[in-house]
Amino acid sequence: MAATKIEAGQQFPALFVPRLGGGKINLSKPENANDWHMVVVYRGKHCPLCTKYLADLDRLLPEFRKIGVDVVAVSADPEDRAQSQISEIKPDFPVGYGLTVNQMRELGLYISHPRSPAETDRSFSEPGLFVVNAEGNVQITDISNAPFARPDLASMLMGLRFIRNPEHNYPIRGTHQ
Repeated sequence: MAATKIEAGQQFPALFVPRLGGGKINLSKPENANDWHMVVVYRGKHCPLCTKYLADLDRLLPEFRKIGVDVVAVSADPEDRAQSQISEIKPDFPVGYGLTVNQMRELGLYISHPRSPAETDRSFSEPGLFVVNAEGNVQITDISNAPFARPDLASMLMGLRFIRNPEHNYPIRGTHQ
């Protein structure tokens, strides 16, 4: 069960994870010149749906960047498993690994235990996606408890094009208390 829930409009927490290829990723900040970013949390190497999702994300990456949205992906996998999966995709976005259970809880993600040692050797998070705006606030959040329930990336891109258009003055939705 998710321990907390990141509310729409809330400041995205400052979380750091190791980066494949070296260094660290600050999940709360965009990496490039863009002012928004999207954090995609995926289950890990044991999940073929995640591999497809990350490949689809990489294919759409130039379109996300055109509208000023950087992309980063992260899982709980250890470095060797993350590298093995990512080497199949060779994405042009940064990939983090080693997301801890405490970090998963801070993000409000659903956490699963492996069904067997063949799946993985540690707890992992189910999919999550967060779009963080220029002020560092959560503009969009999607948290799932199953690998086949996650946002369609083409729809996400279409929606972000609309939201990022200044003529629409689109607010953060879901903030009524």
